[in-house]
Amino acid sequence: MAKSIEGILIAVAAAGIFGYLWIQDFSAARKGTPAKGALPGATPCPTGFIVAGAIGAILLTLGETAGEYALGISGEQKNITALFLAAMLAAAIVEEIIFRGYLVITGKGRAVLIAGVVGASLLFALAHDFLWQFSMPENAPWYEFYRGFSANFSVKGCFSFGVVFAISLYFYALRFHPKNAARSLLPCFAGHAARNLAVFAIKLFQGHVAGWY
Repeated sequence: MAKSIEGILIAVAAAGIFGYLWIQDFSAARKGTPAKGALPGATPCPTGFIVAGAIGAILLTLGETAGEYALGISGEQKNITALFLAAMLAAAIVEEIIFRGYLVITGKGRAVLIAGVVGASLLFALAHDFLWQFSMPENAPWYEFYRGFSANFSVKGCFSFGVVFAISLYFYALRFHPKNAARSLLPCFAGHAARNLAVFAIKLFQGHVAGWY
């Protein structure tokens, strides 16, 4: 997720567009007239399962924090701003539609579905900058952007990568759980938003929220 003000605004705008379209498709599905070409997972889900999904995500996040303290890496958190919370909540919409919505392989058997889920979860974890860093060398031309990447296999980087991978598997489990018969993304949205809110609250408590923007 981009951390500049411009990046945050783009993330929020994307979430607004995708969210609006998803809600339109969801409303059509609830009326019994599913829209042709509807966004994935725009279907109803039992409220209890949505709440359970959010609670589970919070518990996993608390477990992550406990693990960081046990490993002595809690102080290695990245600082964020208060405004960045908007991008974190936007990610709960956009990332779920992309990963738990589109990046699935259905209709080819359970083994292929699971393999696809594992592969997409690895991609999801790699998309977060835990095992890599990016800092463009000064005066380097834009087409040499690859020079800005460097590996980061620190304890904190590997631990956070593993946690995000596990969190992604959890979100996929919510999407394909038997209690979510319509394969709705609602529990995934709720779980992702709850996790990101918990992450923000923990960072705020630890003093890693620096300023408004």
